[in-house]
Amino acid sequence: MPLDQLSIFSAIGLSSAALALTLFVSWMVGRSDAYLLTWSIGLAVIVVGVVLFAGFGDSYNAGLQLASFLLLICGFGLVYAGSAQFCSERSRWSCAIRATAAGLLPTLGAFALGFSGAGTIAANLAIALLLALNAYEYWNARNEAALLMVSNAVLYLITAISFVACACVLAWHGQLVLDARPSNWAEEFNAIAIIIGLTGIGALSLTIHQTRIANRHRSESMTDPLTGLHNRRALFGRRTDDVAREAAVVVMDLDHFKAINDRFGHAAGDRVLRAFAEIILSNIRASDLAVRLGGEEFCVLLSDIGAAAAMAERIRSQFEAKTFVTPAGAIRATVSAGIAVRSSDAETVQAMVDRADMALYQAKEAGRNRVHIFGVPCAARSVEAPRAIEPASPEKISPPLSV
Repeated sequence: MPLDQLSIFSAIGLSSAALALTLFVSWMVGRSDAYLLTWSIGLAVIVVGVVLFAGFGDSYNAGLQLASFLLLICGFGLVYAGSAQFCSERSRWSCAIRATAAGLLPTLGAFALGFSGAGTIAANLAIALLLALNAYEYWNARNEAALLMVSNAVLYLITAISFVACACVLAWHGQLVLDARPSNWAEEFNAIAIIIGLTGIGALSLTIHQTRIANRHRSESMTDPLTGLHNRRALFGRRTDDVAREAAVVVMDLDHFKAINDRFGHAAGDRVLRAFAEIILSNIRASDLAVRLGGEEFCVLLSDIGAAAAMAERIRSQFEAKTFVTPAGAIRATVSAGIAVRSSDAETVQAMVDRADMALYQAKEAGRNRVHIFGVPCAARSVEAPRAIEPASPEKISPPLSV
């Protein structure tokens, strides 16, 4: 029994309008994710196109059909532009415009020549192309959330196939000129695919969007706003079994940092902290965790004991060689560091940091601007025996404007 097309068009229009409103409200809340606005505008255009397509009534009107197809193509073009922003965080407006124009021109041309059937075929294929491009974007972004992204890609692809089916049925029957709205199994399949596709795609996309927001908030809660490094929560929130058996902790403290703030101002002090953070990041691996513990104290959690001493000394020497020019004079700062290696699988990060702090205190007591290693266990002979790593030359420790 053929489905009631008016009911189907009403369902498509209502579901599209509800999704467009939901996306627009979501964009209004933060106004930071442009793809929400692009999607909502695209769906609103689609709603108008569906209304026009359903407005034939029992009589066929080629002009209304052309207008509805032009709106549908533009609407799906906007949806594709939004998907590109959503999946790749890049604006692909030029690609979206070209793909949309490639659908609009043959559709408009066929209707202008009186071949409404050929124009309908062109419009269906154009929409199918835009939907396939959406599927491609989600497929390429599957590493972010494999199940959700692939599901969206599949839904877009199925919907695209339904539009291709509509075009193929018309072409198969040679209906180059229409005198009635197309009504066949492909049109029914297409309508069902649109309803299911829009509902599923909307729900999955909003789920991914909310997940991103949650991850963003979690990341912000574990990030130091001044340096961009992780904060204490990111370090001490790690479970004991997440820390490598051959782990090491390096705790670093900028020497006489209060004097920098007092003499050169807090803005200069912040500049020194940011520069030191950049030096840390340039000397660690992707698997290492760099943290600002607070104030002028920093920490690095490494998974390789053997790299700790060399890394700490590189950071120390590079920071010692750096000069900061300010209106109040040049700043030459130094840093002291303490290293502790993990003694057992049960040892917590807090315990490692406490022992590294003790080594740091020894480095401060020994004259600052040096690295001390605390208690190397037998299982970690790759680390040098506990000793102070002296500065390259004594005169570097106290330059005229050093603090």
